[in-house]
Amino acid sequence: MTSTTGYDYVIVGAGSAGCVLAGRLSEDPAARVLLIEAGSDDTHQNIHIPAAFATLFKTKWDWNFETEPAKQLHDRRIFWPRGRMLGGSSSLNAMIYIRGHARDYDRWRDHWGCTGWGYDDVLPWFRKSEDNATHVDRYHGTDGPLHVNEQVEPRPMTHAFVEAAQEAGHALTPDFNGETQEGAGFYQVTQHKGRRWSTADAFLRPALDRPNLDVWTDTPTHRITFDGTTATGVQVRREGQIQTIAAGEVILSAGAIGSPHLLLLSGVGPAHHLVDTGVPVVADSPGVGQNLQDHLTAGPIYNSPTSDSLLGADDPANLLNFLIRGRGPLTSNVGEGGVFAKTDPSLDVPDVQMHFVPATYLDEGLTEPKEHGLTLSCCVLRPRSAGSITLRSDNPEWAPAIESNYLDDPIDGDTLMAGWALADEVLHQPALRPFLGERIVPSPSATTPDELRDATLRQAQTLYHPVGTCAMGTHEEAVVEPEGLTVRGVDGVRVVDASVMPDIVGGNTNAPTIMIAEKAAAAIARSG
Repeated sequence: MTSTTGYDYVIVGAGSAGCVLAGRLSEDPAARVLLIEAGSDDTHQNIHIPAAFATLFKTKWDWNFETEPAKQLHDRRIFWPRGRMLGGSSSLNAMIYIRGHARDYDRWRDHWGCTGWGYDDVLPWFRKSEDNATHVDRYHGTDGPLHVNEQVEPRPMTHAFVEAAQEAGHALTPDFNGETQEGAGFYQVTQHKGRRWSTADAFLRPALDRPNLDVWTDTPTHRITFDGTTATGVQVRREGQIQTIAAGEVILSAGAIGSPHLLLLSGVGPAHHLVDTGVPVVADSPGVGQNLQDHLTAGPIYNSPTSDSLLGADDPANLLNFLIRGRGPLTSNVGEGGVFAKTDPSLDVPDVQMHFVPATYLDEGLTEPKEHGLTLSCCVLRPRSAGSITLRSDNPEWAPAIESNYLDDPIDGDTLMAGWALADEVLHQPALRPFLGERIVPSPSATTPDELRDATLRQAQTLYHPVGTCAMGTHEEAVVEPEGLTVRGVDGVRVVDASVMPDIVGGNTNAPTIMIAEKAAAAIARSG
């Protein structure tokens, strides 16, 4: 085992949060920063072609996680792709820029004791990141490093979907991140000139020439090292050697799966679980790995009598059009249009979100479409069910156990099916009639409510939004302090990523994760 010279900050994970931190903290020339990524660089062409993201699933650029059998989903193991490269899941996701509802952040503040995290508190940090090409108002920034744009060429059937949603009674919403979230519209995307614009593009690449920033790829982190309860650095595997890197502070930005996994491997977590797994206890922190939340999604899939879908988007002519002009179907983020809706009109905020895909999105994106079609998936925005991340072994090379507990609370299942019905209603409006063929999923033979529910539970999948496993707050099981996101019970460790959300937000989670990192970076710089 070898030891290396120390850094002021060692950031573990070059994903949506880690790239932000590396870029912001290295702005101080006196701060020596090391960013460590278990995966590789982000040079593969398909990373930058928006419509190609599913081709990266179950490859070297994907952690390829899988849940434990989900009891309510016919004991299926659910595939959870997560980015394993520079940019992390911002290099693997569908690029949808959604912040969630303002009430989500006020709940963080009021219910969980997260002072400084109400909507009015976090809005400036959303604005700081953003370079919005369309919306210029108090909700949006126009000079940040993160390009947020309208889609280049959404499919004609997506235009028909937005019209159909209005025919079904959903208001047109030109900006889901503005004054009103509820309604139907086109998603804005983190793209630039038709290409993916990840946090590696936005925050890391402009900082790579700084002499105070080092970036190591292909370097898995095994654990945090401690002297008593004070962190001294991290242990990694680099170029076949186990090395220890000294650090003034260790910042975990490995995501809602990786960050709790590393804390547990390092002896910070529920003491009984650590003892059972053979990990020496550094700090008894019962909330580590608990409170796992995710958006479960499902919806009808139909074939189409038209040739307007994304089938064949990767043909040579389209690829050439993309490479030369940044145009054509390969610029599609796949989930082009959406609706935020209430399954009960008495609700204060939308409780379901729809994603319209101008293609047959089958088998969690792993099955290549063979016919033209469309998918309208609907997710439960604020699930009551929560799962956990636990150790299978003290061996850091083993993946953790992911217990999703999807639909453990029956109300979540009822909401899912109510959202399914709203989605199917939209699909049968006049505007979509020319595009709608026969139903593929569920099978046309499923007609009764029980048959539709059973078929939906066999289809339901993640929307790729795990959060909450190192929750901030002042409650007993809070893992990090709201101020600065320092880990309770130890010194010299912070967690900065989606795992600190005490509740999942009502929408896609990439933009909130970037906001968390922006806000944390400023707090860290002040404290340093």
